[in-house]
Amino acid sequence: MFQAAGAAQATPSHDAKGGGSSTVQRSKSFSLRAQVKETCAACQKTVYPMERLVADKLIFHNSCFCCKHCHTKLSLGSYAALHGEFYCKPHFQQLFKSKGNYDEGFGRK
Repeated sequence: MFQAAGAAQATPSHDAKGGGSSTVQRSKSFSLRAQVKETCAACQKTVYPMERLVADKLIFHNSCFCCKHCHTKLSLGSYAALHGEFYCKPHFQQLFKSKGNYDEGFGRK
């Protein structure tokens, strides 16, 4: 009685000679948009659209976008990034002040 979407349908047709009937198979084709699975830069798990956050061209879960130093959840207006690492603004400033420059303050030589 019912057929699943995209299933083949049998449709009777008449041949040109007028008497016989045959069965013609038609398939309903539909395209599925290719879903690219995006992964979180922090936890490497799949990120779904409702929980997606992009910072410095990296994709995160909202809950994974945290300060490297104190693990406080960050927002797009409250973070600073250096060398691919993300910090809350207070810790970014504190680590800068401790060494006087960004590279040494963040463990780089």
